[in-house]
Amino acid sequence: MSLKASVESEIKKAMLAKDKDRLRALRAIKSLILLEETKGGTSGEISQEDEIKLLTKAAKQRKDSADIYKQQNREDLYAVEMAELEIINEFLPKQLTEEELEAELRKIIAEVGAEGPKDMGKVMGAATKALAGKADGKLISQKVKTLLG
Repeated sequence: MSLKASVESEIKKAMLAKDKDRLRALRAIKSLILLEETKGGTSGEISQEDEIKLLTKAAKQRKDSADIYKQQNREDLYAVEMAELEIINEFLPKQLTEEELEAELRKIIAEVGAEGPKDMGKVMGAATKALAGKADGKLISQKVKTLLG
């Protein structure tokens, strides 16, 4: 089932359950999908890879906003952002643990033949493609620096 179809199905469930918070988050996801589908130069369907990129970006935006609200002691807005982030995460692939991430990165380093910090670009290129949606880019970068350094 495509992301769009599963989101639409969840929207119907949220409407029946009268869950306004969940409904708002799901409609935001659907809006992102529709915007991406109607963007100039696209065929009207988006690939699974693009869906993951879209959700990852939305999740990062929610997390960044939540961090700002937390710093400003706006617990009301912080709670809204965290609730939306939770719902977005339901549609993203399961995040890797630190141990799993390190194991994957070691494989990638061996595949590209990286020998030190100068090869970080090669490793990051392969890692961001292979681990898209499964780990945060900052975390990947930190682990690669540690492993190559």
